[in-house]
Amino acid sequence: MVTRTLDSPARPALAGMPDEAEHALRFIRARKAQSHALFEDYVELIADLLQTTREARTTDIARLFGVSHPTAIKNIARLKSAGLVESRPYRGVFLTEEGERLAHKVRRRHRIVVDLLVCLGVPTKTAELDSEGIEHHISDATLAVFEQFLRKNTAK
Repeated sequence: MVTRTLDSPARPALAGMPDEAEHALRFIRARKAQSHALFEDYVELIADLLQTTREARTTDIARLFGVSHPTAIKNIARLKSAGLVESRPYRGVFLTEEGERLAHKVRRRHRIVVDLLVCLGVPTKTAELDSEGIEHHISDATLAVFEQFLRKNTAK
């Protein structure tokens, strides 16, 4: 097989490598997942704080993420721009309906990944840590297969 780009002459494809379009698609998908991971982590944490303490204060968010207060404020502003959160003076941060839907989706995905890892024998603490990376990169199709596997293997 020979590959060609607009500004380079034809050259043989590298043995064992996917074609250029396939390779690029893989990395585009990974970069997109990484850009959404921050939003998803913030929304998930805000939902957890609202559920457990009834408020999500910027200082608590910064502390729990291990970031500076200005960094948390900047990221919360991005969430506001995306329509995922709103803030109220002296009351903290709250999820919009869209933010609630995203939080539910992220929690569900997180739970499925953790449950699968534990089902495979990974210790719970390690599964929780590892799921933080996996959950943002997994496709809906793969998640459905994980869920089907869990139904079959935990119903016994």
